[in-house]
Amino acid sequence: MQLRSRRMRAHDAEVSTDALNDILFILVMFFLIVSTLANPNVIKVTQPKSKADTKAKQSVVVSIDANKQYYVGSDKVTIDQLKAALIPVLAKENGEPTIVINSDKTVPIDYAVAVMRIARELNARTVLSVDNK
Repeated sequence: MQLRSRRMRAHDAEVSTDALNDILFILVMFFLIVSTLANPNVIKVTQPKSKADTKAKQSVVVSIDANKQYYVGSDKVTIDQLKAALIPVLAKENGEPTIVINSDKTVPIDYAVAVMRIARELNARTVLSVDNK
């Protein structure tokens, strides 16, 4: 009886990744589209309306909501803390820094003027954000 040595063939295990590639591509496209739609102005306010359109490079956004509360970016501050909160942000800017005031239309103008006075003390320009309609 003669025993032949049989060559054992090693079967390579294959995993099909075609469906996985499709899913990953769709996810990447979804996150790219969503990231371009993200708005840095997180505080929701209804803005006054204007017909003129002015574009300015914004250094920082100061929002005033309907409850007359101030926000630097998305951080809530009081009017007394506003100057101290703006100094480090404006110090990072090259050239003339710009503060965009994003105020609710129900807020009296005195609150926006208070931000403008602080901006003048810090040698920054101010732009009032309005709804262009």
